Amino acid sequence: MPDPQSRPDAAPRTRGRLLGIDVGSVRIGVAVCDPDGILATPVETVRRTPSRTDDLDRIAALVAEYEAVGVVVGLPKTLKNTAGTAAETARAFGDRLASRIDPVAVQWHDERFTTVTAQQALHASGRTVKSSRAVIDQAAAVAILQGWLDARR
Repeated sequence: MPDPQSRPDAAPRTRGRLLGIDVGSVRIGVAVCDPDGILATPVETVRRTPSRTDDLDRIAALVAEYEAVGVVVGLPKTLKNTAGTAAETARAFGDRLASRIDPVAVQWHDERFTTVTAQQALHASGRTVKSSRAVIDQAAAVAILQGWLDARR
């Protein structure tokens, strides 16, 4: 059964900035869109701190800094459209973030292939994987947020 939060009709688009989040095991890519929801751009890469709350603190600070009206968290589903370990990790992080930034809403968006697409684009631009690790996470966050925005047009 599809996740109702990932359907384009799940939530109407409210004017204002949104953050896009790509939750990885080591880093979290962050992106933001313009208030009209047209274009997502990279913001920064946050180091994961699963045993502490530094990562949540930083994302919450970015929500406040950008006056975000919502956050879109990438949900890495498998090719069979099921939630694996990575999706469970992203969901747990998103749930903790939702509690922290309430009443700002957290939405979910299928992020299959966003990191691979980001890696391919950076490679095509001449960047090496080693020099692009942090940028890849930001590019994946941009792809997640842009995909969410495009699905609602």
